[in-house]
Amino acid sequence: MAALRLLVGLGNPGAEHLRTRHNAGFWFIDALAQREGARFGSESKLHGETAKIVLNGQPLWLFKPTTFMNKSGIAVASALHYWKIAPEEMLVAHDDLDLPPGAARLKFDGGHGGQNGLRDIFAHLGHGKFHRLRLGIGHPGHKDRVTPWVLGRPGVVDETAILGAVGASLNVLPLAVAGEFNEAMKRLHTEKAEE
Repeated sequence: MAALRLLVGLGNPGAEHLRTRHNAGFWFIDALAQREGARFGSESKLHGETAKIVLNGQPLWLFKPTTFMNKSGIAVASALHYWKIAPEEMLVAHDDLDLPPGAARLKFDGGHGGQNGLRDIFAHLGHGKFHRLRLGIGHPGHKDRVTPWVLGRPGVVDETAILGAVGASLNVLPLAVAGEFNEAMKRLHTEKAEE
C-alpha cells in the first residue's frame, strides 16, 4: 500500500456545527493538528483549510473542506489535483452511523454507506479507491431521525467515546501514514475490543 500524503477530515464549517456528530472527521483532523502544533490557513482555490505537518519523516497535508458536507467532493478533487496526490494516498476521516460511539475503523475502497460527504467524493472521483477512517456516532434508530441526529450534538458520554476513538486513531496513524495499513487496522480494531 502507498504511504499517505493527504489526510482529509469531513464536516460542516461554522461555529454552530463545531461539536455536532457530523463533524467527527474535523475533530480528528483538528486533534492531529493540535498535537503537532500545526495551524490551519484558508485556501479559497481549494475550497478548504489546509495545514502541513511531518509525521515520522513523512510530509502530510491536512485538509478540511469548507464547502459543507454534501459538497465535499469538489474540495477533495481540487486538493488531490493541486498537490498531485493519488486518491490511494489519501485518508478521509468521517462520521459513521453504522458504528457505535467509541468505535473507529480503517478501511480502503468499498461503498459510501450513505455518508453524504463520501457520496460526493465518489461522484467527483468516479470511484472509492481511497482510505477511510470511520468514526462511529451511533444511529438514532430510525432513518427519519438521521438528519437531526448527525447535525445534533452528542451527549457527554457519546462525546467522550467519540473523542476516545479519535485518540485511538491518532495512536495508529503513524503506521497508516507509513503504508502499514494492516498493522494499523489490527491495532485499532482490537484495541477497542479489549476495553
